Amino acid sequence: MEEEAFDRISSLPKEIRISILCRLEIKDAVRTSALAKSWRHLWTLLPRLRLGCYLDRLGYPPSRGFPPPLAPLWIKRVHHLVSSLRGPLLDFELSHYFRVGQSPLLQSVLDLLLQKGGGGGGGGVHSFTFSSHHGFPKYHDCALLHLPSFPSLKQLTLYGCRILLPPGFPGFPHLTTLKLQNVFIFNDDLNLLINPSYNLTTLVMLDCASPKNPLSVNISLPLLTHLEFQINKYIKKVSVNSAPCLEEARISVEEIEVGDDSRLQKLARVTLGLLTSVAMVTSLCLDNSAFKYLSVCTLPISFTFPRLRRLKLLLSIAFMDKRMCDVFLWLLRSMPFLEELEWESLHSTWTESDAVLMRELFLKRQDGLSCLDQTLKRVTMNMIIWDVMTSTTVVKFFLLNANVLELMKIVNWSSEVEASMIEELQKAKVTCSNAKVVICFRKEDVTINFK
Repeated sequence: MEEEAFDRISSLPKEIRISILCRLEIKDAVRTSALAKSWRHLWTLLPRLRLGCYLDRLGYPPSRGFPPPLAPLWIKRVHHLVSSLRGPLLDFELSHYFRVGQSPLLQSVLDLLLQKGGGGGGGGVHSFTFSSHHGFPKYHDCALLHLPSFPSLKQLTLYGCRILLPPGFPGFPHLTTLKLQNVFIFNDDLNLLINPSYNLTTLVMLDCASPKNPLSVNISLPLLTHLEFQINKYIKKVSVNSAPCLEEARISVEEIEVGDDSRLQKLARVTLGLLTSVAMVTSLCLDNSAFKYLSVCTLPISFTFPRLRRLKLLLSIAFMDKRMCDVFLWLLRSMPFLEELEWESLHSTWTESDAVLMRELFLKRQDGLSCLDQTLKRVTMNMIIWDVMTSTTVVKFFLLNANVLELMKIVNWSSEVEASMIEELQKAKVTCSNAKVVICFRKEDVTINFK
C-alpha cells in the first residue's frame, strides 16, 4: 500500500515534486535522493532555502538560551549547499548567531547568491532574509555585510547586522519590501538604499542606528503604501517628503530615562515631524511613548488628518496624565472622518487620584469633535490586564459623545464577566440610540443593546 502511494507521488510532474520538497527541512529534502532515480538530485532544483536557527513565537530561540558563536564550518556547509543548486534560487533565508569574525564567510555566500538567482542567468535572489539573533547587538560585535546589488531583488529583510553599500550602488529597482531591525548603517547608505528603490511599497525601520552621526531619514517613494518606523536616540530627523500612495503608518518611540529633558524634547520634535509628514494616511498606529512625547512637546501642534479612517493606539490608560488626555482629544479633533478606533491597553494600575482625573476628563460631554458627531461607528478595547474602572470609564466616554456609534467592543480573554460592570454600563448615558456594547471574555460574550 505504501509502495503504491509512493509510486503515485513519484509519477507526479517534476514541478509538483519540487513543491513537496520545499515543505521539508533541507536535510530531509537531500535524503530523498536515495528514494528512487526519479528523486535523485531533485533537491538541487529547490527555489527556496531556509537555513539556521529560528525564534519561537515568543521571540526566544528554541533552546531558550544563546549558544556560543557559530562555527565557521557551518557557514562553509551553507556555501557548499548553495553552490550545489542547479536551478535559480529565488528565496533565501539565513538565520543564526553570527559574529563579526564570520563576515568574510558570510560575504562569500552573498556573492554566490548573486550568481544563483534570477532565472538561470544570474541577477540574485528575489527574496533575501538575514537574521543574527544575539540580543541587542553592539556595533563592533555585529556581522558586516557588503550588500551586493541584486537586480531582481523584491523583498529584503535584515536583522542584527552592519551594512555597507558598494561604490556606485544603483539601488534595487524591483524592491517592494524593505525591513531593517537592529541594523547599523551609515546615513548616506541608508538614503541610497531607500529612495532609489522607487517600487518600494512597504518600509519597516526598527532600532536602527548609524556608526557615526545620527540618522537623517528623508523618504521619497512614489509607490509606498505602508510605513513602520521606530524613533530612537540615534535618529536626528525623519520625514516623508513624497509618498502620494501612503495609506498606513505605524509610529513608535524608544523609552528614555526620566529626567533627561533635552533628549525628551529632541524625541518629541522628531516624533512631531514624522507625524506631520504622514498626515495624509488613512490608517495610523501610535504607541504609548509617542503619546508621552507629544504631550510634552514645546512646539505647537496644529495639523489635521483629513483622510484618516482607522486609528490604533497602543496606550496604557492607567499611565495617562492630563497632558496625554489632551493629546488624545486633539487626535480626535484632528480626524474629522475617523470611522474605527482600536485601543490596546497594556497596564492597569489605578490609584484614587487616577480615578478622579479619568472621571474629570472622560465622563463629560466633549464639543467640537466632528468624528464623534458624524463618522465614528466602531470602537474596540483590547484589555491585556482587566480593570472594571478603566473599561467602564472609556466606554461611557464614547457612549456619551459618539452620535453614530454602532459597536463598542471590549476584549479580554483571561478574565470573566463581572456583574458590577454590566450594571454600571446599563446605567450609562447614551447619545446614539442604536449603540451596542459587546464584552468578549474567556468563557462568554455579553451584549448590551441601547435602544
